[in-house]
Amino acid sequence: MPQPSKHRHPVAENLLGRDFTADRPNQKWVTDITYLPVSEGWIYLAVVMDLFSRKIVGWAMRKTLHTELVVAALTMAQQTRRPGQGILHHSDQGVQYASGEYRQALERLEALQSMNRKGECWDNAAMESFFATLKMELNLHKTQGNRTDTRNLVFKWIEVFYNRERRHSSLGYRSPTRFEEYRARPN
Repeated sequence: MPQPSKHRHPVAENLLGRDFTADRPNQKWVTDITYLPVSEGWIYLAVVMDLFSRKIVGWAMRKTLHTELVVAALTMAQQTRRPGQGILHHSDQGVQYASGEYRQALERLEALQSMNRKGECWDNAAMESFFATLKMELNLHKTQGNRTDTRNLVFKWIEVFYNRERRHSSLGYRSPTRFEEYRARPN
C-alpha cells in the first residue's frame, strides 16, 4: 500500500492513471524535477512536458530546490502555450507541487491537478524517460562543469535539439515541433 506523503499539504488524486496519450496539445501536461551534478554541488531542473507531442513547453533551473523552481517552469509553459481551462497537470507528491503557491498557480491556469501515488515512479513514466534520455545523451550522470556550463548545455539540448530535431518513434519519427506542425495541417 502506498505510504502517505511526509509533508502536510493536500495531495491530489491520480487522474492521469498512467494514460500518457493525448489527442491534442494542452490536454495533458506532466512535470517533475531532477538533480544534475555540477562542480559547485547540484543544479535542479524542473520540466513541463505536453503529452500530445512530448514537447518540453516549460522548464527552469535553479541552485535550490524551492517551490519557485517549479512555479518558474509552469509559468514558462503557460506563457509559451496559453492553454485553455481544464488541462490535466500531473506531478509527483513532492512538497513543491503540493504547496499552496503551486496549487494557486494551477488554479489561475484553471488546471486539474493530478499526482502520482506515493512511491510509484511509473505513474509519471514519460517524465522519468525524458530525464533518463537527457542524462544519457548529455552524459550528465557525472559532473560536466559549473552551473552556468550545465545550464547552457541543457538549454541547447532542450530548445535546439530535443524539441526541434530529436525524432521519436512514437511520433512517426518526427521531432515534437514537427509532429505538432504535421498534426496542425488541414487534411
